[in-house]
Amino acid sequence: MENGSISIHFVRSAVEPVIERGLDADALLRGAGIAPSLLHTPQARVTPRDFSALWLAVAAALDDELFAQDTRRMKVGSFAVLTQSLVHCASLREAMLRMARVFNLMLDDFECRLESGDLHASLEIAHAPGRRQSAAFGCETLLMMQHGLACWLVGRRIPVAKASFSYPEPAHSAEYGRMYSSALQFGQPRTALVFEASFLDLPVIQDARTAREFVRQAPANIILKYKNANGLAAQIRRRLRAAGRDEWPSFEQLAERLHMTPSTLRRRLIDEGSSYQDIKDQLRRDIAIDYLCHTSSSVTDIACELGFSEASAFHRAFKKWTGANPGEYRSTCSLPGHG
Repeated sequence: MENGSISIHFVRSAVEPVIERGLDADALLRGAGIAPSLLHTPQARVTPRDFSALWLAVAAALDDELFAQDTRRMKVGSFAVLTQSLVHCASLREAMLRMARVFNLMLDDFECRLESGDLHASLEIAHAPGRRQSAAFGCETLLMMQHGLACWLVGRRIPVAKASFSYPEPAHSAEYGRMYSSALQFGQPRTALVFEASFLDLPVIQDARTAREFVRQAPANIILKYKNANGLAAQIRRRLRAAGRDEWPSFEQLAERLHMTPSTLRRRLIDEGSSYQDIKDQLRRDIAIDYLCHTSSSVTDIACELGFSEASAFHRAFKKWTGANPGEYRSTCSLPGHG
């Protein structure tokens, strides 16, 4: 569970066009291992693999890999064709310029472009003049696709220095710090991810063979790579996940191991919009969700595994995290073939 969990907001956004077209969204959710009832639990979360399965199911149902976020459908297979074309580029700069051109050919309502200067470059998305204004989910999905492809092409994650968005701050903006960057701006002229321009000079290291494997594993590999894996909070999370629960250090011990003073560590985490307690709670939450939905471990055993001295304390914490107690959550996500 190093890669965390996905907010139910994104699940709701993915199935909205299915519901609008009168298709059976509940069947798609169940097929992906997501109980439809979770849509009505604002704090609910799902595992990346379940969200990936839903992404594929919705794309197939709509024959649209962009969830009907554009007037023109991005037909199933478009992403694969784009991926295969990009591996013939020599550098990331050439690949990202080609990627923007292809998206602009495939879509009507969005305009994608790459801007670059001496120090920084930006992947930008704007609404085409005179076209409909798509929901924020359209921009989020396009950003995920393009940034995920860029990272894969050069074989490394490209850190986002700053992220700006052309729409007001959404209710689920807490997710953005983990997805993009701790430096966020809303209500800007265009949506953009800013990164170091030096990455554009990196060579494309993929080929037709690795492209086929990449497409076969998509979109799970895109979702997971898109997580902000280079931040301090993510590094600490990985340390905790690799250690046994009884080996988690105190805050002071952690600061010492990271060669920082406690005040410096606290300030660095605050800059990322996080805290040590938040990291521990989110990791416990994500492990609990995964165990409840994908294992037969008892609630008591899960509570013990997560370091709770009593099951009742785990019940209280889990309800605070997700809005449901562990038993209720398991009953909603324990679907045939997904237990």
